[in-house]
Amino acid sequence: MTAETETEPQAPAPRRRELDALRALIVLGLVFFHAALVFAPDDDFYVKNAETADAVTVLAGFGVVWAMPMLFLVAGLGTRHSMRRRGPGRFARERLLRLGVPLVLASLVLNPLPQWLRLRAADPGYHESYWRFWPRFLTVHPDPGDFPFVLDGRYFETGHLWFVVLLLAFCLLLVPIARVVAVAGGRAAAAMTRRPVLLLLPALPLALLNALLGMEEDYAGWNRWAYLLFFLCGYALADDVRFRAALRRLAVPVGLLGLALFAASAPGFVAGDDPFTAWSPLALATRALFGAAGWCWVVAILGLLDRPREGGLSSGRGGRVWGYLTLAALPLYVLHQPVVVAFAYAVVGWPAPMLVKYAVIVAGSLAMILVVYEYAVRRTRVTRFLFGMRPGNAPGGTGITSR
Repeated sequence: MTAETETEPQAPAPRRRELDALRALIVLGLVFFHAALVFAPDDDFYVKNAETADAVTVLAGFGVVWAMPMLFLVAGLGTRHSMRRRGPGRFARERLLRLGVPLVLASLVLNPLPQWLRLRAADPGYHESYWRFWPRFLTVHPDPGDFPFVLDGRYFETGHLWFVVLLLAFCLLLVPIARVVAVAGGRAAAAMTRRPVLLLLPALPLALLNALLGMEEDYAGWNRWAYLLFFLCGYALADDVRFRAALRRLAVPVGLLGLALFAASAPGFVAGDDPFTAWSPLALATRALFGAAGWCWVVAILGLLDRPREGGLSSGRGGRVWGYLTLAALPLYVLHQPVVVAFAYAVVGWPAPMLVKYAVIVAGSLAMILVVYEYAVRRTRVTRFLFGMRPGNAPGGTGITSR
């Protein structure tokens, strides 16, 4: 027997429908999150409302601490299953197509719009047409020091596609070391059968990464390499029944620990030096506490979701809705931010209360991205390919599936 077979379960687990639903929920939640940034006092979003609310910053923190880390962990789990089916070479080619094609498409077609609207919102005297701005957005130069964001320009940005850039880079970096990571994960899961508390260990490197490398506001408040650790944990532990047993056993106490750590980090975000980059003791402690809290929240959510359910999420009308949204996750992610920014640009000038504006931006954006997905993306092979979907309706057609 090989080292890997000695440390891995022999039979693959059934598809994790609850993780598919969670992933779709996070992607839809980004519409609510980015619409809220229009009204946040301390965020440099593309379009800002004249009136802001401090409560937005606090509420946003509750999502930032776990949502994007969870997407990377679930993507790592899906990568494990995909690697098993295809092998390293085919897996790398598949990810280049499924993630690289929509990345290029959105960079050329969608991402210039928020930047153009930012200029128009900031300066009422700015009247340059979109088509004159478009080539200026695409004027770029190499920037290898900011890996994996290797292109830069005065107006160019990856915008919300930073998630796709990082995920593609992580997948390709994983290929040559996939077997080593899998074996290490099997051994870690085996150790958790004796000491379930070991599932807290990743909180330590996450705390160190955030503290020493700094947090990056452009990437949802986490350091980009912290996301790599979440991704590797998803890949290494995959759907191991021993890891899942430890999650279920400790979900509640770890969740309470995560809440305590998150609360302990709060003073550093509202007082003292810049918590994202400063080297003061308070700033370092704040980043470390935030990093450890993020792992605890992810572990707790995974454990609480991993419960037997009669009929599951795949049955009935609700199952059909979640199945539809599961397949739509990557296209909806690619589409959502330019749509939110466009609605915000149209709405912020209204003489209406903030809650009314927020509701209109959210409702209009959700309706628009779902309509565009249904009628301009899902129905043809070419558009499905351009947005990272498989030609047919097979589950798991995106690069961020849980299986």
